[in-house]
Amino acid sequence: MTVLLAGGAGYIGSHTAVELLNAGHEVVIADDYSNSCPEAVNRIEELTGKKVVSYEADVKDAEAVRKIFAENKIDCVIHFAGLKAVGESVQQPVRYYRNNIDTTLTLLECMKEAGVHRFVFSSSATVYGEENKIPYVETMKRGSCSNPYGWTKVMMEEILEDAAKADPELTVVLLRYFNPIGAHESGRIGEDPQGIPNNLMPYIAQVAVGRRDHLTIFGDDYPTPDGTCRRDYIHVMDLADGHVRAVNYAKDAKGVTVFNLGTGTPYSVLDIVHTFEDANGIKIAYEMGPRRAGDLPEFWADSNKATQVLSWEAKRNLQDMCRDTWNWQKQNPNGYRQGLGEDK
Repeated sequence: MTVLLAGGAGYIGSHTAVELLNAGHEVVIADDYSNSCPEAVNRIEELTGKKVVSYEADVKDAEAVRKIFAENKIDCVIHFAGLKAVGESVQQPVRYYRNNIDTTLTLLECMKEAGVHRFVFSSSATVYGEENKIPYVETMKRGSCSNPYGWTKVMMEEILEDAAKADPELTVVLLRYFNPIGAHESGRIGEDPQGIPNNLMPYIAQVAVGRRDHLTIFGDDYPTPDGTCRRDYIHVMDLADGHVRAVNYAKDAKGVTVFNLGTGTPYSVLDIVHTFEDANGIKIAYEMGPRRAGDLPEFWADSNKATQVLSWEAKRNLQDMCRDTWNWQKQNPNGYRQGLGEDK
């Protein structure tokens, strides 16, 4: 199949592109490079030995998206093109609602015009909100989110479900990620946040490579074994494999299907720091800070449905995640922007 990756030059999109190409699919990437870099596309081609059709395009722009559908015979769309920083979403809610929801609506409208009926959505465990018990299971109702980013994921899931109810030809797979970390084992592609990282692992990696002088851990008084928050961390390559299986599943599926993609094992912030140190022989300077608004003490996935239906399971452990992150960061101390200076 030919798969359009909206936001395909980003962290998860680039790793998914590699796995799709290695599995024999064709890939078309649309990305405005607002939180990614064109060099990622070159690296995808380098790793796979295959050509990628790519467009510099804002997925909110219907004319640009129509052009992509007109020039390529797309069989399936994977939607990665979203703003994703929780704190920034609190400061810029209108921008988040506009971008994340408009990209989804534009893709749906242009898909319908082009006769494309398979949609895989990059969702998030954040849709379970604050009320549900752990581990999270797909049958749970969506909960109340603590930030606009989370609410955009809830709203987009609702939009996709409503669209599928109205159009029996539309197949939607909702992939609820937990906490993706790690990088391709080659070290050629990885997570490359612009500006100050919002997530734990890239921040640790930037401390390790000397771009940050220390890590601040937000809260050490949570009701967890060591007082720091616990999350379900999943290797990005396992996550990418989940997307390949979702695309294959969507070929014959009908309606809307939801899958959790996680390991089912929670690790604390301190677990991550110490495993990174052990795996790579590097000390990470850190200090404790106050709790951060909106952080839940802990959550993790029940991913049995993905195992049973997609024959998918996470294969890589926390040591692998930490080792592959450092392999990427030490080879690319300034990410894809080598020689351009920090954070440009």
